[in-house]
Amino acid sequence: MSDNLYAYGVTPDDGDIELDVTGVEGADHVYTVSHGPLAAVVSDIGDMEPERTDENVRAHDDVLRAVMVDAERTVVPMQFGMVFKGKRPLKNILRTGRPTFSRSLSDIEGTMELGVKFVADEDAHYDREEMGQVVDDRLEPVSVGTIVNDLFSDRLVVNRSYLVEREEREAFDEAVTELDEEYDDLTLQYTGPWAPYNFVDIAIEAQ
Repeated sequence: MSDNLYAYGVTPDDGDIELDVTGVEGADHVYTVSHGPLAAVVSDIGDMEPERTDENVRAHDDVLRAVMVDAERTVVPMQFGMVFKGKRPLKNILRTGRPTFSRSLSDIEGTMELGVKFVADEDAHYDREEMGQVVDDRLEPVSVGTIVNDLFSDRLVVNRSYLVEREEREAFDEAVTELDEEYDDLTLQYTGPWAPYNFVDIAIEAQ
């Protein structure tokens, strides 16, 4: 068996995590490697450079979602493709990065990222700035952070990422539903929960 470890993210070391989820490259066992107050969520992998297929990317996100939702843990996500040659280099990352990881975990404690897009019908016209403000006015009271993403299509009117506390998820869902019901000529694309990629800024190199 390979000693290579695929890392999904870093979470507080609050005991073992038992997740019923399939990892990258079909891994059937997702577990944690701990060092001090931190733990990395990992699975075993043979390839040091896993292929970035839709299935593997989906598995990466599914594991992070399971950590947040099923295990109810805060997690700092790692980018896809982080593979370490065994536990020692991974623990070294947890040791050297402890201040940064701990600060980020504190900043995003108990939260998840949710994506909100509104796409206009072909014959509908909206002022993007005004509509963005309308959406923010409704969603910012039930969230703790907002990122304005690129409007990469002519019909894309709003593209936001929101950082939402776990306890506010239901209220946020309701606010999004109300917005969707008010605008018949806008199509809602509501995604997540995601690990809060847009709300942490940590550069990690695999070893």
